[in-house]
Amino acid sequence: MSEPASLSTPPRRVILVLALACGVSVSTIYFPQAISSLIAADLHIPAGSAALVVTAAQFGYAGGIFLLVPLGDRLPSRRLIVTLLALTAAGLVLAGAAPTLPVLVTASAAIGVTSVVPQIIIPMAAGLVPPERRGAVTGTLLSGLIGGILLARTFGGTLGEWLGRRAPYLVAAALVLALAVTLARVVPDTTPSSGHRYVDLLSAPLRLLREEPDLRRSCLYQATVFAGFSAAWTALTLLVTGPAYGMGAQTVGVLGLVGAASMFCTPLAGRAADRRGPDTVSLWCLLGVIGSAGVLALAGLGGTAGLLVLAGGMLLLDVAVQSGQVANQARNFALRPDARARVNTAYMTCAFLGGSAGSWLGVRAYGRLGWPGVTGLVALSAVLALTRHLTHLARRRRTRAVPVEGAVPPSRVP
Repeated sequence: MSEPASLSTPPRRVILVLALACGVSVSTIYFPQAISSLIAADLHIPAGSAALVVTAAQFGYAGGIFLLVPLGDRLPSRRLIVTLLALTAAGLVLAGAAPTLPVLVTASAAIGVTSVVPQIIIPMAAGLVPPERRGAVTGTLLSGLIGGILLARTFGGTLGEWLGRRAPYLVAAALVLALAVTLARVVPDTTPSSGHRYVDLLSAPLRLLREEPDLRRSCLYQATVFAGFSAAWTALTLLVTGPAYGMGAQTVGVLGLVGAASMFCTPLAGRAADRRGPDTVSLWCLLGVIGSAGVLALAGLGGTAGLLVLAGGMLLLDVAVQSGQVANQARNFALRPDARARVNTAYMTCAFLGGSAGSWLGVRAYGRLGWPGVTGLVALSAVLALTRHLTHLARRRRTRAVPVEGAVPPSRVP
């Protein structure tokens, strides 16, 4: 895949604006997690039904990654980014004004589809800078992305508690629209890197999944652990606002801040993947997710001690999942340097399908088994990935141990 051309390397202020755009865009599918109880109260529906808003946003995001992100290779990036931001703002306004659950769920799905802007910005920016700056620029954009995920729940929970469930949607719409106007002026002109037909662009990720076993492994790891991650965060609102704690949505937002440590841990995970390999980091992270489930299981007791345990368990879960993402992408981007955007499309689609399923399963697990059912789901998701990972490691060791027929033993090599 050829690199998109640019008239000049964008200055640092443009990179920072792009990082902000990544964070604000992705926040639109995460802040509803903190206000599902407020949605239920406002629309007079059960809490489990309100959680469909979160599930719809994540399913929409997965669909947007598969259907729209490949267009980043086919259309001028500035036009595509600004158009998607404008559509996201329109969806947020509709969600804020939605009078019924079906309208809100539909608007949430539409927001998810169009909020895939970060997955277009990151590969675009990588093609606009010299190779020696690519790592630093990508790291800045990923920090903005993670910051948006972390602050989204705080933003949604706090604003929703003060002004009602509609306020986060309407304020987010104004922010996204302001970003669209700004990016229309600052994003450099680019030349599309591909002339392939849209159908060919869509089929490429499926072909890569079929041809690359390591990509399939990465997709399995992230889809399963992200399912547990989404289940925990979706059910967290039900736990904190329920009888065990009896707190408001603002508390959920504050708990979202505990994941800030993952912004500092992901660079460490990247360096560890460079030194020890992605598979070693994946092993650590999967064990970390299982450990977080054990900690979170104690949080159902309630009280101050339970709240501290809950914060610690969610912190460990966030760090493990985000660091595992770094390891998976390090593995993925080494596979096809000429098709990294399409590799990323395949990977992120699988990840968010897993996250969407996790949101749905988390509410059902909480409704039938309470918080222990949710923590069991988190542990099970990681155990499934860990079993596959250990099988891969064992097979790799056996392959290395079996001598190749006709090979000269090391001691006889001249």
